[in-house]
Amino acid sequence: MERRDLFKLAGVTAAAAVVPTVMTTEAKASEPKKTSGKSVVIIGGGWGGLTMAKELKKQDKTIDVTIIEKKDIFMSCPISSLYLGGLESVTLSRLTHDFYEPAVTHGYNFHKGEVTAIDRKAKKVTTTTGDLSYDILVLSPGIAYDYEKQFPTWDAAKISAVAQACPAALMPGSEHLALKRQIENMDDGNVVIVPPASGKFRCPPAPYERTAMIANYLKTEGIKGKVIVLDTRPGKFAKAAAFLESWDDVFSDYIDYRGSSTVTDVDPVKKTITYKDEDGDSETISYEVCSLMPINKCSPITSMAGIKVNGAGFAAMDGYSFRSASDKNVYVIGDAVGHKIPPSGQTAIWGAKRAAGQIVAQVNGKEKDPKAGLPEKAANVCYSMVNGAPEEAIMVTHTFSADASGVLKGKGHVPKPKDGNGKFRSKGVGKALHEWFDGSMREMFS
Repeated sequence: MERRDLFKLAGVTAAAAVVPTVMTTEAKASEPKKTSGKSVVIIGGGWGGLTMAKELKKQDKTIDVTIIEKKDIFMSCPISSLYLGGLESVTLSRLTHDFYEPAVTHGYNFHKGEVTAIDRKAKKVTTTTGDLSYDILVLSPGIAYDYEKQFPTWDAAKISAVAQACPAALMPGSEHLALKRQIENMDDGNVVIVPPASGKFRCPPAPYERTAMIANYLKTEGIKGKVIVLDTRPGKFAKAAAFLESWDDVFSDYIDYRGSSTVTDVDPVKKTITYKDEDGDSETISYEVCSLMPINKCSPITSMAGIKVNGAGFAAMDGYSFRSASDKNVYVIGDAVGHKIPPSGQTAIWGAKRAAGQIVAQVNGKEKDPKAGLPEKAANVCYSMVNGAPEEAIMVTHTFSADASGVLKGKGHVPKPKDGNGKFRSKGVGKALHEWFDGSMREMFS
């Protein structure tokens, strides 16, 4: 970690330690305050939750809005792989923000605490720092890891050991710092990346962008080794053609993609990973650094709320809206939705704005057509950096539409840019990546 980043993080954490004592004093009363009839409580201060809070106050200043978040600081998952890969353009300070400034700027409340219970009948959320009542509840809780489903023979101690030794870093925070430290301290040797084995997972291109960025680090630092990707998918993943092209052009000596590979064991002491290859044969390889991303499931907050969910805990939706199919006073956004749209930062922003309009209509006794404006082109735009010198990126856009199955669905397109000379990657798209991220941060924090 850079020295200036360490001071930045320390400063934000210190601020977070002081302000909550003021912000949550009222919430610590034995009974939560009565709702205004237009009170919205948002669980989760990520991309979706922060956008939702700002958008609600923008659309109707009379709505009483509160975000509940257990973390001290905000850290972005999008573009975090550039930080892991050592690109000077992305420091820790650029990824982190405090929660209090936007709350003051936009006039909503911030409640630091961990949710322990949700009573939908009483419309009350219980946290470690007090209870809050609501008229409308918004769930934006993100994901959890499902090691148990992927490795049913592992006990809790084994899961904990592997999680620490091979940080997944799909949830922002200490996992990223641990993985960054491991990469910076590594000797010659291999880095093994294991994408989630199956199912829906956060930011589908994330494991593959991380592959390119860590390969960039090995190449830049002159480290003798490869980035070995043990993927269950036989080369069929998000932006696959664009990633594979850039890997072959830029990092052919550094990336070893092994599709149709299923990890069966990890030994953190010996630093080995055992997997079955495409022929079903078992192989064991050594690593210097490992990032194992297990199967994703929805945060248990959705189950705590008692709403209808699918097998992985993602919420069942009320048609094309962002309202829960179980409760007209509960909305779900971000990674937790059951819609067939990619779980990304841009999707979280898009969904939060759309859901905010639906909530504003509801609290004012109106109804907003959930199909209005659909299909919408480029509703999601997702960039991935694939080279560090020069900084070149690839992109995908999604058109979101009201699918005949009754949910929102996305259709992706990976374009070749005009300045790409026939390739999927270009410096222009690399520049657009930074502009998009800066614009997203303004969307949430300015």
